[in-house]
Amino acid sequence: MAELDIRQIMQILPHRHPILLIDRILELEPGIRALGYKNVTYNEPVMTGHFPGNPLFPGVYMIEALAQLGGTTVLESGEFSRKTPYLAGIDRVKFRRPVIPGDRLMMETKVIRIRKNIGWIDAVAKVNDQLVCSGQLMFSIATDPGQSGYDATVLRT
Repeated sequence: MAELDIRQIMQILPHRHPILLIDRILELEPGIRALGYKNVTYNEPVMTGHFPGNPLFPGVYMIEALAQLGGTTVLESGEFSRKTPYLAGIDRVKFRRPVIPGDRLMMETKVIRIRKNIGWIDAVAKVNDQLVCSGQLMFSIATDPGQSGYDATVLRT
């Protein structure tokens, strides 16, 4: 199992600041699972407006962070390497408690299945071993529009 720092994560994912939402991957089994974290800080732009006087890490950011972690699992090796993962669906997502600045959002994603260029992952996020978010995410792998040979039909199942 590999451990990846931010530089190695940026070699896999196309995301960059301010939307890259994984600080470190502690365990990565390509095509199977990943365990990583996001340190939530007050310095993030979204915190000033969500909510003034009561900063909370938005649920949509938690979902995006989980989707990015799942993306590393799929993109790290094999036929999808150097492609772009797109979040295509969200199912059974529940938020259990707020995440605030100072929390470390520990995340785990497990690949359920991949068919052609569509995949599904189970995703769980915890803070201090308490469940804060869980659900299933669907993703589509496509050639980046910036690369030659882009074909929008690749998004179909």
